[in-house]
Amino acid sequence: MPEKHHLALDLGAESGRAIVGTLRESTLTLVETHRFPNIPFSTPTGQHWDTSTLWEEIKTGIRLSAQRFPLESLGLDTWGVDFALLGHDGGLLGNPYHYRDTRTDGILDEAFRRVPRQQIFAQTGIQFMQINTLYQLLSMVIAGDPQLAAAWTFLTIPDLFNHWLSKSEVCEFTNATTTQCFDPLVRNWAISLLQALHIPTHIFPSICEPGTRLGALLPGIASETGAGSIPVIAPACHDTGSAVVAVPAENHHFAWLSSGTWSILGAEVREPVLSPKALEYNFTNEGGVFGTWRLCKNIMGLWIVQECKREWGLPYNELIHLAAQASPFLAVIDPDAPVFLHPGNMPEKVRQFCADTNQPVPQTQGEIVRVVLESLALKYRAVLERLEELVCRRLEPLHIFGGGTKNQLLNQFSAEATGRTVIAGPVEAASIGNILMQAITLGEIDSLCAARQLVRRSFRIEEYHPRKDEAWEQAFEKLKLLLACQPEQLLTGDP
Repeated sequence: MPEKHHLALDLGAESGRAIVGTLRESTLTLVETHRFPNIPFSTPTGQHWDTSTLWEEIKTGIRLSAQRFPLESLGLDTWGVDFALLGHDGGLLGNPYHYRDTRTDGILDEAFRRVPRQQIFAQTGIQFMQINTLYQLLSMVIAGDPQLAAAWTFLTIPDLFNHWLSKSEVCEFTNATTTQCFDPLVRNWAISLLQALHIPTHIFPSICEPGTRLGALLPGIASETGAGSIPVIAPACHDTGSAVVAVPAENHHFAWLSSGTWSILGAEVREPVLSPKALEYNFTNEGGVFGTWRLCKNIMGLWIVQECKREWGLPYNELIHLAAQASPFLAVIDPDAPVFLHPGNMPEKVRQFCADTNQPVPQTQGEIVRVVLESLALKYRAVLERLEELVCRRLEPLHIFGGGTKNQLLNQFSAEATGRTVIAGPVEAASIGNILMQAITLGEIDSLCAARQLVRRSFRIEEYHPRKDEAWEQAFEKLKLLLACQPEQLLTGDP
């Protein structure tokens, strides 16, 4: 087979990247052609995404990629839950809000007053988080936001950029399922729920499956970037959906963990799980590819460490070195406590949490980071045990992918805490899965199984094995006591 080159445009909450994947014989290689920051901004109206700057960076990524490779196609994935509203002329009605904006603080109680929690879960199967699209829209209803009244079309963030690339006006399935506006049983928008919350339903467009050809790159952009009229393909437009495609799994009973700013721990299942236990444990059912679902739970992730890094101005490798040298098991925090959701003086928030729960207070930078990393690994175990209860089987190994796999200390902690073999890699899982879905759509790879075999052949994978240490069991008991003293947190999660 001659070489085939596919462009993945992968936008995360911190940064974006353009990566060209080259298929040759039985391997896939990657070349990063462009990387750029994703910097939100604040106005008196709230915190927003800078979509105009991101759009220019997307076009730059296409141009730089096309200069180096004859592209066969491109696909785009981003974070979930956030959205844009377009007017009747197709123009943006305002800069899309950032999911960390405070307009949804306290919104869950108001939502449950209007529609009981059990009914919302029965119609959506999604973990309750104040950042979800459903509650962002409800906050606009409550505020009488004129943008919502004027809206003609609703598009999630990747759908917005796909619209600008190809003129498509659809919402891709995997990303639509993250909104909590989607009914997994009918595989369409949860119209009766939206109506009950007085959210206008006419703005929601049709839904397309992952792997859909959205159309050719628009002539103006094709000319401006030099890419030509290549097809724009919707991979799994939710970045975690794309990343799970790239899990180098060799069996069907694995657990997966997306490790980055946020952590998501889950399993691949054939049907959504809407049981009372799934509701009680606040799990989520997000769409996957080829008839699969991602039964998963959102965990705060490395956000707390990133905020500490920002506060101290130290590089990651130095922070991890300091943590490795610090005393173990000083204290345990719940990474999903609401206090950690918003930015600002994160080291003090960690210290205060420990003080408020009558534990030793970490003092040094290394102690603070070690407390966070150990607590993350322990929270992974807590979520994994509940996940196994829901799917009625043991899940092993634990596949960890994403940028957090570079944190070898956390990888080892995860193996120790969960008692599972951890397989770490690939790092650029979302981009790889994006590229694989493009190749499957164009007939260059014949199945998801073949795609995962290709990942195993093509990328470095590291294994971490647990060592028996009673101290982890004692620390886990501390976490369980913490969780028992406070209700299931509803405020945090990954977009």
